Amino acid sequence: MPAALLPVLALVLNAFIWGVSWWPFRQLQQLGLHPLWSTSLLYAVALLGLLLARPAASRGMLRQPGLWLLLLATGLSNAAFNWAVAIGDVVRVVLLFYLMPGWAVLLGWLVLGERPTRAALLRLVLALVGVLVVLWPAGGLGALAGQGFSAADALALLGGFSFALTNVQLRRLQHVPGTARMGAMFAGGVLIPALAASLGAQFGLVPVIPPLQLDWASAIAVMGLLFFFGNMGLQYGAARMSSANSSIVMLTEIVFASVSSVALGAATLSLRTLAGAALILLASVLAARSE
Repeated sequence: MPAALLPVLALVLNAFIWGVSWWPFRQLQQLGLHPLWSTSLLYAVALLGLLLARPAASRGMLRQPGLWLLLLATGLSNAAFNWAVAIGDVVRVVLLFYLMPGWAVLLGWLVLGERPTRAALLRLVLALVGVLVVLWPAGGLGALAGQGFSAADALALLGGFSFALTNVQLRRLQHVPGTARMGAMFAGGVLIPALAASLGAQFGLVPVIPPLQLDWASAIAVMGLLFFFGNMGLQYGAARMSSANSSIVMLTEIVFASVSSVALGAATLSLRTLAGAALILLASVLAARSE
């Protein structure tokens, strides 16, 4: 296998785990565990495993100030997206969140000096067209605009921007040991969603965390392990690809989410979904070839 393909496959692994995570999050919510609490707990499992295996990961935060921004960006991305899905229309939330490649191109240009080429912009347009084809509401533009701008919309936009910032920071901190980057990402996944959940509980927006139960605790442990490997793939791939291309490859999450929702009976497969998925995959393949 060509070594240049490994970062792409690592990002696809992360996209796959996130793309099918909607189902366990939905099951946990039925057990009374809000997605914000679920996110914080599963990252706590991942962080504990990392610290047990690599205790030095915690010391990297003191030596690399840029890791604090990575912590904040990762935590905000998780908290904002999961909270938005919990209170808003999922299709609308995902559509707004996956404006993320546009943010990545802008941030990569401003922060990293990665001036986008014409080919990169064309791949971005191709990918975003695929996103629109898959996620556009049945009522068309009128249905989208008629819903107004809600708190869920704001959270989705914040989540997409934060995820783009995460990718840019991983690229910027590629010289930092991977364990330190992972430690910052996992710590952000624990702290920011937990803080958001605590604040939400104070205002009655988020239910308090339920008493410990074996069924949801065991699910959290398994999800924590999966997200450990997923985030390992993200920090490996994003550190080795341009911000624009890594964000496009991450759009394959929509394909995994669509296929899994159909397979589990949560949605029906349409020609529009297949066409949009094909455009997203084509953009991802072109991005991989450019690397």
